Amino acid sequence: MSVFRCDRLLAAAALLAISSAAVADTQWLRCGSLVDVDRGLTLAAHTLVIEAGRIAEVFDDHRTVPDGVEMLDLSTLVCLPGLMDMHTHLSSQSSPDSYIQRFTLNEGDIALRGAHFARITLEAGFTTVRDLGDSFNVSVALRQAINAGLIPGPRIFTSAKSLATTGGHADPTNGWRRDLMGDPGPRDGVVNGIEAARQAVRQRYKDGADLIKITATGGVLSVARSGQNPQFLTEEIEEIVRTARDYDMHVAAHAHGAEGMRRAILAGVHSIEHGTYMDDGLIALMIEHGTWYVPTISAGRFVAEMAEIEGYFPPLVAAKAAEIGPLIQDTFGRAQAAGVRIAFGTDCGVCPHGSNALEFQYMVEAGMSPADALRAATINSAELLGRSDELGRIRPGYLADVIAVDADPLADVAVLSQVRFVMRDGQVFVQPDVDA
Repeated sequence: MSVFRCDRLLAAAALLAISSAAVADTQWLRCGSLVDVDRGLTLAAHTLVIEAGRIAEVFDDHRTVPDGVEMLDLSTLVCLPGLMDMHTHLSSQSSPDSYIQRFTLNEGDIALRGAHFARITLEAGFTTVRDLGDSFNVSVALRQAINAGLIPGPRIFTSAKSLATTGGHADPTNGWRRDLMGDPGPRDGVVNGIEAARQAVRQRYKDGADLIKITATGGVLSVARSGQNPQFLTEEIEEIVRTARDYDMHVAAHAHGAEGMRRAILAGVHSIEHGTYMDDGLIALMIEHGTWYVPTISAGRFVAEMAEIEGYFPPLVAAKAAEIGPLIQDTFGRAQAAGVRIAFGTDCGVCPHGSNALEFQYMVEAGMSPADALRAATINSAELLGRSDELGRIRPGYLADVIAVDADPLADVAVLSQVRFVMRDGQVFVQPDVDA
């Protein structure tokens, strides 16, 4: 399915979604208090001046608004930068029907569902996401439709279709009947050998991807026996990383097992996703190479819970979910204590969209401070994306991504699950209920 056709479908979805109001040239926001994510402090009353979708000025008091200028009164709320989730899958969501839906949902169905999940994610306060694996290039079309103002959603950086080896975690035909299975190749995201690796990266570039995602090891939800075996040769990953650099793209590596993780880190991937069986040696290797870690505790806990429900997963998958899922939170705790660079990520699409902020509670449960958890979802995620100069902070010159909650998230991160106000690029998508 072409990206253009997905765009047409997403444009149709916009008729069913909320309309996008025009962004005022100048807006003033009165915040009851403001979270300084760099210092880990919640400050007193502030006023933000927004011009043309960017923060123009930040005053440390409540200023008198000039005549004729729109003022948004958030004086009873706590303002902070828009949150960022570095591991999502906006075109899908786990359910007992997920495996049969690969045969029953058309491209249009997936595109429309993606528009719905994008809106839910934005309304939960997540103004920027990485999408790390889709079908039919839906996330590319979704990004373009959001950027064009056709539908509401977060700012998207997408890998489009993930890369796998034959039978690997992202081989789209795993578990299919032999006559349907065929022999998918680089265009479908299946790589065997250096030449195919190079071709697959170039195809993602042609498809409009922002980055590359590989499945360096087995995974939980694929219909395949191992959840942790290495699935790329070192030289294949090295070629993927080398070719991606030619196109100014980073490589994110899904990895549960230790050996696949080791190969990916040494080959130069930008981030490790999940990292379940990360040991002390791998923690030291990640610190040495400056590799980012995106933990996705939410997905681990969710699949472990669903594995207890008979029939939710195929038996092969349920066994892996029960084994691997519960381990991620402990791995995260050890990695963050050791000083691994951590960016916030949930794997929503595995866990329900809109539940992204639960990850904050799991991170704090594992020993991370609320301030560091917020940094992971703001300034750290911006650094991972290479956008530290305009995302992740409330400062003059930065994009006007602002959310607000009822209470201080540095005192209780649970308040981040009840976002009252959402602005992205100066456009308001969630307004506080004046009667609340």
